[in-house]
Amino acid sequence: MASAAYDAILLVPVLFISSYLFLSLTQAFSGPFKRSLFQLWLVCVLAVYFTYCWTRSGQTLAMKTWRIRLAQPDGAPVRVRQALARFLLSLCGLLLFGLGFWWALIDRDRQFLHDRLSGTRLFNHHAKLRAPPAAQ
Repeated sequence: MASAAYDAILLVPVLFISSYLFLSLTQAFSGPFKRSLFQLWLVCVLAVYFTYCWTRSGQTLAMKTWRIRLAQPDGAPVRVRQALARFLLSLCGLLLFGLGFWWALIDRDRQFLHDRLSGTRLFNHHAKLRAPPAAQ
């Protein structure tokens, strides 16, 4: 949870810059859909950030600080589809009063609901991860 809070702090400048970009490019437009489009834009920016970090190294900047890595249960790197699913499921869980995060309190492996459903797992820095297969 501390890593998620730290990620939120680190993402403020990213969201600020992307908001400025969106509003600068759409200042000539007005209408009822601009607000919804702006919100969708911000969700897409977050999805790209998290998907890129989780599939590239298994870690966001905050996760590196807390020495947490996201991987598949067997330690293999997360695929793009899993990362997107995890992001969308965690967003839904957050919007439902944090239900996806509270789930860890009753889960037998202390996993978040979005990890359980997306086939991912958080590992601490002590856990051994399987090395990715060598390129052929």
